[in-house]
Amino acid sequence: MMARADRLFRLLQAMRAMPAPITAARLAEATEMSLRSLYRDIDSLRAAGARIEGERGYGYRLIEDYSLPPQIFDRAEIEAIALGLAEVKHMGDPTLAEAAASVLAKVAATLPDGREQYLFHAISKVYRPETRYAVACDMSIVRDACWREEALAIRYADKGHLVSERTILPLCVMHTDRTLTVLAWCCLREGFRMFRADRITELKLAGTSFRPRRVALLRDHLAELTARSRQNSPVTPPS
Repeated sequence: MMARADRLFRLLQAMRAMPAPITAARLAEATEMSLRSLYRDIDSLRAAGARIEGERGYGYRLIEDYSLPPQIFDRAEIEAIALGLAEVKHMGDPTLAEAAASVLAKVAATLPDGREQYLFHAISKVYRPETRYAVACDMSIVRDACWREEALAIRYADKGHLVSERTILPLCVMHTDRTLTVLAWCCLREGFRMFRADRITELKLAGTSFRPRRVALLRDHLAELTARSRQNSPVTPPS
């Protein structure tokens, strides 16, 4: 059985995300609870300070999300939020795409009346005609390993389809037009490498921490890129 706090949070999320007024039947279906439990939880949210308009038979509207302060954004800022979240929904893995949709609903719930139209009917749109390479590995494990600074054991297929086993120190996930790439220190090659996520066939935590080296390794990688760029850049003679 779902904990009461989780159930109330899920109900709030549904009321943020769905266009108002929302019938009790739709809310009950979205939150997977009975109508009796739904009415009781709506009363609990109201008692806790949530401003919920409506009643049985007419539908409900979350007027003010008491869990977040009101947000004041101008139209350009709202446009930027909408465009950025749309990009994440397109470019990110399923976990990030779901998080982007949740953020959109939370921001919409805290905008003053009338401004949510700038969010849901934004002028700027994301269009990517290229087909993205499918990623089979769980990228949430990769991101978690980056934050926790834990090594990963992976099986990786290179462009010639040769599979090798590597231990890597993941530093960040890079989003390109067609795929996700993991920037990491490769313990086998003893250097920085870019691993395409669609070529990682297996991955798991290696059980080894490299804390607190992540920031230092990223700094070293940036210095290496800068040095390489200077070597390859043509020198302009003085005038």
